[in-house]
Order: sequence, then C-alpha cells, then structure tokens
Amino acid sequence: MEHEYYKRLLMCLLDGELSSEEKGALELHLSKCPECSHELQEFKKMKEVMQTMKYKEPPDEVWERYWTNIYNRLERGLGWILLSIGAIILLFYGGFKLVEDLVKDPTIAIIAKVGILAVLAGVVILLVSVIRERIFTYKTDKYAREVKR
Repeated sequence: MEHEYYKRLLMCLLDGELSSEEKGALELHLSKCPECSHELQEFKKMKEVMQTMKYKEPPDEVWERYWTNIYNRLERGLGWILLSIGAIILLFYGGFKLVEDLVKDPTIAIIAKVGILAVLAGVVILLVSVIRERIFTYKTDKYAREVKR
C-alpha cells in the first residue's frame, strides 16, 4: 500500500510539487526500491521528450474549413429547431381546430379539456420528433435504403 503511495508521488517530484518532507520520504524510498527508481527514470525520459515536442501548425485552409463547418452546423441546427417549432405550432393548431368544439363545450370538465390538449400536444411533438429522426437516419444509415419491409 505504501509502495503505491510513493509511485503516485513520482510525477509530483518531477514537477516540483512535493513538500520537503514528502520529497525526503520519497528519496528514501527510491534508494531502497529499484522498481520506483526505474519508473522515475522512465518518467524523466518521457518528460524530456514531451518538452522537446512541438506542435505542427495546421495550414490556413484547415482553419477556414473548420470555421465554415462550424457555421454550417450552427445554421443547420438553428434551421431544424425553427422548422420543428413551426411544424409543432401548425400541427397543434390544426389538431386544436379538430377538437375545438370539444374544448369550447361547457358541459365537458376543464380537466378533460386539459387532457385532450395535452394528448394533442404530445402526439404533435412525437410526430415531429420521429419524422426528424427518420430524416437524419435515412441520410446517415447506409443500409436504410437497401432494407425492404
């Protein structure tokens, strides 16, 4: 258990994040433990390599394509949101017109009217959601066009 504690402190030693007490205890452990000493040497090599690495700057065309794709995705996402909201409003209005006489009937309890409108809203939202999902699936699923039902 103590051995695992010292193994976790190895990178802290390299990064200079140990207190003087922890550093002394770790150095004492390293003098007695060849496994941890070897691992510390490997960490030192890895840190050297990491410090000499340089990131390659991508060409300007890559950045232009990146930002164009982001704007396209945002526009399409906003378009789908507006389309969905519009479809929900229109379908709900059409459904409301179908049950308008029921909603206006004073003999029907208010809870029944709310229930009818809630069911209508749920059906409309689910319908729009399923249609949108089918459109996306059809675009991305390479097997959707091949399957015969």
